[in-house]
This record gives sequence, C-alpha cells and structure tokens, in this order.
Amino acid sequence: MIYATKKQGESNERLMNRFKQVVQRSRTIYKAKQERFHKSKPKKRVVRAAAVNRAIHRTRKAREQFYS
Repeated sequence: MIYATKKQGESNERLMNRFKQVVQRSRTIYKAKQERFHKSKPKKRVVRAAAVNRAIHRTRKAREQFYS
C-alpha cells in the first residue's frame, strides 16, 4: 500500500505532490494499465522471426558503420 503522511509544517499541496511522486516511482499505475487487457504470450514462431530480424538488422548496421 502506498501512503504519505503529512510532515510538520508541510502544506497540503506539497503533500499531494510528494504522494504523486511516490505513486509514479512505484509504477502502480503503469502496471494497472498493462494488466487491463489480457495479452497472450507470443508464439515460438513469432519469437524466432523477431530474433532473425534483429540479427539481420544488427549485421546490416555493423556493415554500414564499418564501410561508412
């Protein structure tokens, strides 16, 4: 559970800003948005195709960097 207690002499506005920072750092809103819809795991074929594409892209970039 995320909470922020008011410090002595702290304004309500500052307390709210500090609470928002704590929420952002904890990434709870991000996680809730990610879990909002169910996403199935990628198929083995898709994972392999992505790996091949990454390898091709890396070699192409290395070749361009070397010959430039």
